[in-house]
Order: sequence, then structure tokens, then C-alpha cells
Amino acid sequence: MPPPGSQSAASNGSSGPSNFQFNPRDAEDIFAEIFGSSSPFGFESMNRSKSVRFQKDGSGTFGGFGRTDSTYRSYAEGAGPSGSQTRKAPVVENHLVCSLEDLYMGAKRKMKISRNVSQPNGRLVPETEILTIEIKPGWKKGTKITFPGKGNEQVNQLPADLVFIIDEKPHDVYKRDGSDLIVHQEISLVDALAGTTINLTTLDGRDLAINVSNVVYPGRQLVIAEEGMPIAKEPGKKGNLIIKFDVKFPSRLTPQQQADIRRVLGA
Repeated sequence: MPPPGSQSAASNGSSGPSNFQFNPRDAEDIFAEIFGSSSPFGFESMNRSKSVRFQKDGSGTFGGFGRTDSTYRSYAEGAGPSGSQTRKAPVVENHLVCSLEDLYMGAKRKMKISRNVSQPNGRLVPETEILTIEIKPGWKKGTKITFPGKGNEQVNQLPADLVFIIDEKPHDVYKRDGSDLIVHQEISLVDALAGTTINLTTLDGRDLAINVSNVVYPGRQLVIAEEGMPIAKEPGKKGNLIIKFDVKFPSRLTPQQQADIRRVLGA
């Protein structure tokens, strides 16, 4: 029926039901007049700081009334079992120091961890577990290995993720530069002029003999292809081995040596 005081169309003298025109009004205004609130289905439970309010959609109707895609919004303050979403504990990070040999050939590490685990009765009990980390050939410093949910468990929180970050242990001979390996090789002036052979042991234990026949001047580099680090994203490929020479000059020469050098070099 039309609201009290509203105008209806004439009944045209008939005794049947009157025809009338109804001016649609916003549903929230009507509920506000009746219930004194513009939030028709808002409710708040006792001793809980959480309320759920149905929101009006863009067509002027309430979500959930004759629709399958009803929408509602939760408003929650504070944390607890009644919260709308359980928080996840911050990530726990640990550094895993690896030798250059391990990063060249690959390796397996077993890490023993101790963490607190929540029991059904709510108590936290220490638990020990052994995790296996498979180090892939070519991994670099900064590579992260994540074990989801292996951190400490806490009440009303999801367990943290445990993350290991690869770090490189300095090597006595080689220095890594991306996928390349660098060797600083000191040679005498005689070897720099007359030639020499450089013997190296690779990271996988092979003996590498490098023949240097050309004159080595200060600052010269010798590049050996495919003798660097494996490339993790390109299996079967390796970087280069770069030899940087440091020519060692004699601190002094005898007059005879100086004369011999002049004679040999023709200066």
C-alpha cells in the first residue's frame, strides 16, 4: 500500500483495487525512517569488535536479495580467533655460506633446525627437523631457497617461512664475476718476454695447462672460453676463465745483464 499521505491515482469509480503510482525511494532512507538507522542489516555481536554490513550495489538493490553474487564487507579491529584474516609471521632469513666448488659442481646440505610448533591444546612445543638443501651448479650469491611454513609457530598466526640466502666463501685462486672466473697471475719479466706455461687446477679438480707464447705486457688479459662458472639458467653452458697478468720486474740488473738485454733487443 502507498505510505500514509501519499497521493494515489483515481479509482475511476470502480470498486476494485485502486491503481496508484509509487515513487521509488532509496531503501536505506526507508529503513532509516523505520529503524532509525541507515545501515539496515548492520549488527554487532557482544564482546566482539567485528561487524558485518551488507552493501548496496550499483543498481540500488541490496546484495544477497535475489542475487547469487551478493557482496558484503567485513570490518574488524584487533586480532584474535574472530579476525577476518589470520596474519602470517615475518620471514626468517639465514645465510648459507658455500664454497666456490659447491657452487660450481652443485652440492647437498642438510640443515638441522629447531622451532616451536603449536599443539591442539594451544601449547608451543620445541621440535627438531632436518631440511635438505640442493645447491644447483651456477647459483650465485643472493640466491634464496624458501621452505614455506618452517619458521616458529605462534598463537593466532600462520607460521613464518624459512629462507636461506646463498653466500660465497672467498677462494684462494679464483674470484667470481657473474659467470666468469678471474685469476690474477704473476709472471716474471723473462716469462713475459719469452713465454711460459701456466698450470691451474679447476674447481672440479681438473689440471689445466695454459700455454702463453705471445709477449705479455702489463695489463694484458688472456680469456679461456667455457672454463668459467656454469650458467644456472642455461644448462651445459659456462662462462669464461679470465687470466689477468701481473708482470714482475727485477729490482736491479748488473751491468752485464743490462748489456745483454740491449744486445738481444737491439736497442
